[in-house]
Amino acid sequence: MTPAHTELADRVLGGWIGRIAGNMLGKPIERGDYWTRERIERYLRQADALPLTDYLPRPPSWVEEFQLRPEWQSCVRGGVHGGCRDDDVDYAILGLHLLETHGPDFSTEQVGELWLLCLPYLQTFTAERAAYRNLANGLKPPLTATYENSCQEWIGALIRADIFGWTNPGAPRRAASLARRDAVLSHTGNGVYGAMWAAALVSAAFDAASPRAALDAAFGVIPSGCRLARTVRRVVALHEAGLGWEETLATTEAETSGLGWIHVVPNSAVLTAGLLYGGGDFTRTIALTVRGGLDTDSNGATAGSVAGVLCGARAIPAQWRDPLEDRVRSAVFGFDGVRISELAARTVELTKAWRGA
Repeated sequence: MTPAHTELADRVLGGWIGRIAGNMLGKPIERGDYWTRERIERYLRQADALPLTDYLPRPPSWVEEFQLRPEWQSCVRGGVHGGCRDDDVDYAILGLHLLETHGPDFSTEQVGELWLLCLPYLQTFTAERAAYRNLANGLKPPLTATYENSCQEWIGALIRADIFGWTNPGAPRRAASLARRDAVLSHTGNGVYGAMWAAALVSAAFDAASPRAALDAAFGVIPSGCRLARTVRRVVALHEAGLGWEETLATTEAETSGLGWIHVVPNSAVLTAGLLYGGGDFTRTIALTVRGGLDTDSNGATAGSVAGVLCGARAIPAQWRDPLEDRVRSAVFGFDGVRISELAARTVELTKAWRGA
């Protein structure tokens, strides 16, 4: 491989590892209505785990009872042996399969067909479950996104977007275009803009010198007046004004109150704050993002993907990378137990083929 291809491969692998590690970090406390920032901080203080520099600690036997997710024992320090199954990773894998099967000219209808063929219904949630049910009942896009779907602007399409950024490095508009085609199967409005923004953010990270530079590049792919864009710009402005991380999140929380903990807009604020205040440091970025609350595993996954692309796999600290053992579980048919390095290599092959390399 040429030096350019070697660097590309390292950054793509960094994105995959970062997504899985960030997801694992946030998974035990994924329930934003219960796991508020205050409760997360109390848990970490009682477990003597601040600053957070590793996977979540096991709850000490003497602390008050916390409602961790049922899978927590395989997602905490000392219990991680490979990546756990989670929809935040399943959709990245399914997106890779989509691009390998249909190429960059895939249609929204082909996305739906692949869901029905490869993704178990009970491993879909919120807007994706509504769209899946509509597909099974014979509806076609865009009705799959709008019929009896109350989650159209939630975070689901955003978590599916990374693969379009990884396969279009340094081409945020192209990445956003592919993400939009995927997103409209299940989402509308800010739900679609969130996917476009995330894909562009990941794509821009390949060329960006900093998280702020990647964020600036991603602004151009969504309408400047949409609520998601206004919320992201608000976080950037508060950061520029010198407010601390907690003050920034408290401000945006008040300004987005009532939208719910899975809505894409407040989660975009948490994700943006994690990237900016993380300053390009992988550990600090995913730790602050997860400590920000709301949809912790989804935000941790996207922050980890961006930070992993920015720094490359070789620079991701061993405490995040090594426990994954280069394996991840998946509900996508044919991919359970796949090697992370294989997923990354296949992603790079698509990128090279599309570039004519």
